[in-house]
Amino acid sequence: MAHGDITHIDIPVTDFAQAKKFYSTLFGWQIAEVPGFEGYPMWQAPNQISGGGLAPRSEGFSQPRSYVEVDSIDDTVGAATAAGATVLMEKAEISPTSWWAVISDPDGNAIGLYEGSTDGSEA
Repeated sequence: MAHGDITHIDIPVTDFAQAKKFYSTLFGWQIAEVPGFEGYPMWQAPNQISGGGLAPRSEGFSQPRSYVEVDSIDDTVGAATAAGATVLMEKAEISPTSWWAVISDPDGNAIGLYEGSTDGSEA
């Protein structure tokens, strides 16, 4: 993936079993928990490229959130805040080679940022 590509979409849900059945039936998504990410079932579209996760709905996470691949979360957050964004979640480690953060654009839209491995091993 390259800087600016959408890499992942999280969908907030309240009932994992219902959500798995709904999305797999409707879109043909493969949905399964990945070792190390228990309680966070990952989905993959039939194109084997698009994917994301089903995450618990919570206050502050009630709408789907897209994650954008960036070369550097630190640089992107700096540029985003200079352009009027707000940091909703500071940079956090996913694995030793990948990180994520969440910003809000000037209109209040939450956007996830992803920096990490390009070897295909990251979800």
